[in-house]
Amino acid sequence: MVEDESNLAFLLAERLHREGYEVETCGDGEHGLIQAASGNFDLAILDIMLPGRSGFDICRELRQRDIDLPILMLTARGGVDDRVTGLKLGADDYLAKPFEVSELLARLEALLRRAKATRKLADSVFCFEDLTVDFRRKEVTRRGQQIELSAREFQLLSYLIAHREAAISREELLDKVWGYQSIPNTRTVDVHVAQLRQKLEDNPKEARYIVTVYGCGYKFVPSPEPSGIAWNVNNL
Repeated sequence: MVEDESNLAFLLAERLHREGYEVETCGDGEHGLIQAASGNFDLAILDIMLPGRSGFDICRELRQRDIDLPILMLTARGGVDDRVTGLKLGADDYLAKPFEVSELLARLEALLRRAKATRKLADSVFCFEDLTVDFRRKEVTRRGQQIELSAREFQLLSYLIAHREAAISREELLDKVWGYQSIPNTRTVDVHVAQLRQKLEDNPKEARYIVTVYGCGYKFVPSPEPSGIAWNVNNL
């Protein structure tokens, strides 16, 4: 937890300890970046206004290094522009001060559940027809040619694959992929699904893989061929 308000950091750390978490705190951005990038933590809580480097700077640097540590921004800067900036830089969630500790705990649990589910895919490759999704490399290829996906598009595709054949609501996708419940409407999901279809489907208007479930949301339907299975990379 990178927080320069020492009293708040102490009280939160004590509460998190009581909930069973191991917590380390620091009060400046430089030290916070070093700790967050060390690989020793399961989640980072970042304030924005910090000595040395801001929480935005830390978040940006971690994502530029391809460090996928879950990040929750916890800050007094709760305006829409600041929330959007944090999320675009790669934060997984954003909670404005003042806040209820119960809400913070719920958000931490949700982020850790999502990270655990993501790690289950991290060393696998999923193939369907002539498409291959390499979760470790975060790459999608068709017949060996790489398809460029944004980070959010890859996260969305990964979630759909992890829950293949299940109908998933737009609200669930917002919660699990974006981790941000204050987005005004579910049009965000529709836009990203349309972008994925353009890149993955032979005929995006008659989607075969990412199928619309009317009145609900979407479902990922892999090829019925035997290639629609997952392997561990080390076994290839």
